[in-house]
Amino acid sequence: MERIGPVSAGASSPKEASAPGANAAGILSALLKRSGRGDKAAFAELYDATSARVYGLAVRVVRDPAQAEEVAQEAYLEIWRGSARFDDTRGSAIAWILTIVHRKAVDRVRSAEASSRRDTTYQQKNTTVEHDTTADAAHASMEAHRVRSALTSLTAVQREALELAYFGGYTHTEVATLLDLPVGTAKTRIRDGLIRLRDTMGVPA
Repeated sequence: MERIGPVSAGASSPKEASAPGANAAGILSALLKRSGRGDKAAFAELYDATSARVYGLAVRVVRDPAQAEEVAQEAYLEIWRGSARFDDTRGSAIAWILTIVHRKAVDRVRSAEASSRRDTTYQQKNTTVEHDTTADAAHASMEAHRVRSALTSLTAVQREALELAYFGGYTHTEVATLLDLPVGTAKTRIRDGLIRLRDTMGVPA
């Protein structure tokens, strides 16, 4: 883990610049598997090849460069520790990595929001509540649980495309590049995934 250091917003290694391509997904998958066997050199290569994308996603979610660097470091620590669990039959290496980054970034945002709520607890307790905030929170929690449950009904390729498009905030073209797919195929996976998600949740068309 000595390799991990501060991520620069503008950093882009030669490996990363050439990452989109026919062999990119296979290379990242191989590096991740080697990392899972304790190969620090492979993890260093993986870091160099993905750091700009990881930082880019983190800063897109947390909206703060310093916080994004911390999120990226936390994510790489989890990637290193959990790399042995990566299964390329369930999705690409970059999607697996970015899913971890997104989760860490969302956790950071939620932690900041919780801290802000604690700072204003006294004021909230002494202010007339115009609506049932407890009911609102319960409803939001139920909806989030429904979405998570519905996601498990998708195929691996549908879930992978949806996570990049809606959790990662990537465009259809960017999703296609990340997954090394034609744009039309990426759009189809996203559309089919949304349809299946809607049907599973019982949302009218």
